[in-house]
Amino acid sequence: MTLIEWTEATWNPIVGCSLVSPGCTNCYAMRQAVRLSRNPATPQYHGTVTSSKAGPVWTGRVNIAGDSVVRAPLRRRKATAWFVNSMGDLFHENIPTAWIDHIFAVMALAPQHVFQVLTKRPVNMRAYMRDPEAPGRVAQAMAAEGGEGTQPPWPPRNVWLGTSAEDQARASERIPDLLATPAAIRFLSCEPLLGALDLAGLDALGPGEPRVHWVIAGGESGPHARPLHPAWPRGLRDQCAASGAAFFFKQWGVWRPPDPGETGERRAVAADGRSWPDGAAPEGVDTAPVVRLSKARAGRALDGADWSQIPGA
Repeated sequence: MTLIEWTEATWNPIVGCSLVSPGCTNCYAMRQAVRLSRNPATPQYHGTVTSSKAGPVWTGRVNIAGDSVVRAPLRRRKATAWFVNSMGDLFHENIPTAWIDHIFAVMALAPQHVFQVLTKRPVNMRAYMRDPEAPGRVAQAMAAEGGEGTQPPWPPRNVWLGTSAEDQARASERIPDLLATPAAIRFLSCEPLLGALDLAGLDALGPGEPRVHWVIAGGESGPHARPLHPAWPRGLRDQCAASGAAFFFKQWGVWRPPDPGETGERRAVAADGRSWPDGAAPEGVDTAPVVRLSKARAGRALDGADWSQIPGA
């Protein structure tokens, strides 16, 4: 099980990744992978990270876990939402297609669950989901797992597919591939949110299809967390409200607008993401004040309300 607010459990049948965009800079999974790579009980993490002057970094190596991990959802009968590969990317370029087929087979054999697959490589996800041979390969993998071997519905009804979009450049690059991907539910993870996003301008939101059904937003945590300008999550919330898409504000991270009398390190954040110590912003630059707190103290209330919308909930 997991403390990640927008899901119930994490499932990591394949682990390992590599850096592809600014949102990867302070990746929590790299720090966790260091500890796991030293543990004899989790050999799948061995070789996935290395040391650098900036701290641990992915090597690009990907490993598949043992059968007990890969088949974990099959042993759980209670309907559960699973975040797939929180410690990697299912559509990483180094993952063999047969591994992906195997993961989709397990998901198809556990229809009581919802599987939330998040990638920073939606072009690879699009190619896989549009491959006319994919359903047949998944059926063969299902048969190898003891299933009937009949082709599953395509796209699978219990598999939600999403991509990360931390800034406008990544949104403009990745959302078109997401919209072109067959999926029961499409979602965006805008975490860490590093800038304002115009989703309506990308035709990502709206009542028709294809569309993004769910937007998750959040700030960054950790010792090197970058501040979140409060206008950025508000903008996403308002765009979702106007379109009918579900909106989930996961966290402020360690920076949020200060409450009256609240003490702590303060910074001034500009709409373009630049920030300065309190009182040091250049003259004429419009900024918003933020204060550094613990993640728990910063919380996840946006304008006094918790936003925890989930499609179909």
